Amino acid sequence: MKKSNVILSVFAAAVLLLTSCKKDYSSATGWQYNNVENGGYLRAAYQGQELGPGLVFVQGGRFSMGRAEDDVNYSWDNLQTPVTVSSFYMDETEVTNQHWLDYMHWLQLVFGDAGMPQLIERALPDTNCWRRADQDMEKYVELYLRHPAYRDYPVVGVSWLQANDYCSWRTDRVNEWILIREGFLPFDALSQNESSYFTTDTYLNGLYVPSPQGDAKPETGLEIVNPKALANSGKDFRRISTEDGILLPRYRLPTEAEWEYSAMALIGNSYRELIQDRRTYPWNGHFVRNDADGSAYFGTLRANFMRGSGDAMGVAGYLNDAGDITTPVYQYPPNDFGLYNMAGNVSEWVADVYRPLTESERSEFRPYRGNVYKTRDLTEGQEAYTVYDTTSMKRYVAQLAVNNVTAQKGGKLQFTAAEEGLIADITKSLDDACARFNQDKNEENLSTDISDNVILKLYDIMNDSSDPKRKVARTMYEELRQYVRADIGRQKMRDVSLEENINRLNYRKADNIDFGDGDYNSSKWSTKSFQDPSYENREDRMYDYGKTTLINNRSRVYKGGSWEDRAYYLVPSTRRFLDERRSSRDIGFRCAMDAVGSPEGIGSRGTDE
Repeated sequence: MKKSNVILSVFAAAVLLLTSCKKDYSSATGWQYNNVENGGYLRAAYQGQELGPGLVFVQGGRFSMGRAEDDVNYSWDNLQTPVTVSSFYMDETEVTNQHWLDYMHWLQLVFGDAGMPQLIERALPDTNCWRRADQDMEKYVELYLRHPAYRDYPVVGVSWLQANDYCSWRTDRVNEWILIREGFLPFDALSQNESSYFTTDTYLNGLYVPSPQGDAKPETGLEIVNPKALANSGKDFRRISTEDGILLPRYRLPTEAEWEYSAMALIGNSYRELIQDRRTYPWNGHFVRNDADGSAYFGTLRANFMRGSGDAMGVAGYLNDAGDITTPVYQYPPNDFGLYNMAGNVSEWVADVYRPLTESERSEFRPYRGNVYKTRDLTEGQEAYTVYDTTSMKRYVAQLAVNNVTAQKGGKLQFTAAEEGLIADITKSLDDACARFNQDKNEENLSTDISDNVILKLYDIMNDSSDPKRKVARTMYEELRQYVRADIGRQKMRDVSLEENINRLNYRKADNIDFGDGDYNSSKWSTKSFQDPSYENREDRMYDYGKTTLINNRSRVYKGGSWEDRAYYLVPSTRRFLDERRSSRDIGFRCAMDAVGSPEGIGSRGTDE
């Protein structure tokens, strides 16, 4: 594991590798690589994946995923299954308040003067998540996120969607800094604005144009070794590409299997291929207290959790877990992978969609539920505006109107006449915007219409204390701002189509979230006795959300115990779920990253000498 921490201190040497004296030959054709005289076929020497900021290496392997403790909730959703997890990288701690403030500061720099407050407010954690009707929690509402006393505490009040947005932002900032550090991009961070900020996708796809005001030339990059390309381009350098191995893979949420595997950290109690004991917690033994004889910490708690009724932190003079709420992320020792707080402090979002029967159909290798396959949308090129999912927006607003009619039948309206009028007004604005788009097919105009006549209109109303419609305006605003397919400056993506997959055997449709559990073919409505094609496109065909269950395709798994959980939830195999749009005062997250090449890590087989 330690070899993954080797720092590639001479990373700039990668620039010289393309023009090095060593001339490799193709084992397939015999042609020489990196030779300007034969066309400059490229082969970049590779020293291994650079260790991204905040990450530690987790060597993959086989383990028994699933229940390691009695199922006290009798949910029967977590039977043991042997699976294999590939090697990957994981944040050594949860994302902290300071990390999140860095994120919001950048958003303010880039979008603060762009007239798009929704892009900034979309990132705001729900600080009101601390409130309970019978608790005095205003201190945390006002201070927990921003006060320096809590800067190293895990961020909370963040939804699954917000956590994914953070992962995308972090990927871009890390890769941007790598290019700046190596001299491939100008250092001119303050010149970034809403139409020219760096993203990894736009850079790799040739759509990013850096500011000309930095310390380096905008066209700086690796030397072009193909003389014909040099003559045709009129440039001395080319952009960094994936083939150079310099840019890092994406930061993302870990899958449920990855999180559980890394939390269990069985590497610490195995010998060769033998796992000596199955762990209940992220440490050996069946106790939540340190039971190492002679240890200075003997008898102390190994994690921050609720030990019993009314016992959040111990007794004055000997605060055993020293955490009335969360604690600083480095307060407790790490597990055998070097990961902190894989039990206690906060529960953590993972990438998977929740299904109660996941274990019965779980893949043996890299299991994950939640695949929605996308590809680049090349119809418009680089995005210079925000792209909204208007279909989902219209569906949501229409459902509000339906709910009001249903409530009226029950004898009491859900909305006042003024609020009902606002819903009708927003419905008309959406319809008008879509109608104009159907005529001119200009997505930029559609974006402007939605931003001005829907999002900003709701924003103004909800911030007007004298407007009687502000309550429903806030409700609509907070929901509709989630339906963003691409932000300004980002590469636009779209779902793959059935036509593109006609000859595929591995998958056909883009959205595979309900594969085998929730799709039409797995429901009773596809059988002969119940066959009803009208259910094929209904989301409630199997899980009657809001009536008999809270499970749908937005239900995301979160793992681990938190500061207000009992010891049962410290077991890494326990699983719970929450709507991806919701947040809580006891749920945070950490990022993961794929490890490329050998599963043994940096310096192992698969790299150039």
